[in-house]
Amino acid sequence: MNARTDATYLNLIASLTALSRVALSRYGLPGASTIALLSHSENTVFRIVHAHTGQQFAMRIHRPNYQTRHAIQSELDWMEALNASGINTPHVVPGVDGDRLQEVESQSIGTRLVALFEWVDGVFPDERELAPSMRRLGALSARMHHHSRQWLRPSYFERQTWDSTDTIGEGARWGRWRDMPDLSADRIAVLAETERLLHRRLDVFGRSPDRFGLIHADLRIANLLVDGERTTIIDFDDCGIGWFLHDMASAMSFIEHRTDLPQLMDAWAEGYVEHGSLSSAELEEFPTFVMQRRLQLLAWMASHSETDLARSFGSGWVAATADLGKAYLQTMG
Repeated sequence: MNARTDATYLNLIASLTALSRVALSRYGLPGASTIALLSHSENTVFRIVHAHTGQQFAMRIHRPNYQTRHAIQSELDWMEALNASGINTPHVVPGVDGDRLQEVESQSIGTRLVALFEWVDGVFPDERELAPSMRRLGALSARMHHHSRQWLRPSYFERQTWDSTDTIGEGARWGRWRDMPDLSADRIAVLAETERLLHRRLDVFGRSPDRFGLIHADLRIANLLVDGERTTIIDFDDCGIGWFLHDMASAMSFIEHRTDLPQLMDAWAEGYVEHGSLSSAELEEFPTFVMQRRLQLLAWMASHSETDLARSFGSGWVAATADLGKAYLQTMG
């Protein structure tokens, strides 16, 4: 949960909480149900506890002017299709009118799109044992990629793309990595050269259907909930059309500078080939996708500097990113 305590933030959360209470009736939930903030980042998620039965739900209030109604519906469609195929995601709860996406208005904040999900029990995988988690992520990624290649998308399907321009270009969706504080001229020069090499290699790698398609785009251990033998994938807000290996790179998010990164990538690949295949050309480009993801995260940090996550990474993380760029140029240039 975000730990901000400034008045602007607190007033926003109060307004969103009020909107979530208005939304309860759309799902036939009692107005006296308990509402507690779970997270506030791109979207806002509340934990709802039914006032009479104790049943729990997760209510997601979408930020304005980001995803269209069709884009969110497409996300929910894919989640439900994955569930039907045996890949666990949170089940969407329709409103009393049958619509899975509700348009809710409150006086203090205006109109927002709201989705409700069944509560998922579980814990995040142990970050102290990363290799098993990477194998799990690799296996899940292969199953999801197989599904996305076969899935018949709805006629209104709409999701964003995640090519190199969308992730690290001047008009990237998460902002410009160059805007990150603590980037000296030398670091900018190194990372600019790194970006040019990334674009060249990804252009050669290409976007054939076996390499480029519908992906989760943020499939890391923070988006897995494990309950015994059951693993549930959460947070599909960034899902879109991109390279399948972007999901590998997402698994390495924020830990790209670890000395055991090659072993972690190998563990992911081991899990992947249990349900899919990886060509030698794909394995060769693992460092390319990891480096692209690192620059994408640097851009996110720059455009979300007010968040706890961004504040938790100091100037050392920025310096390590430049060091990764140098190493990438030496090995892949």
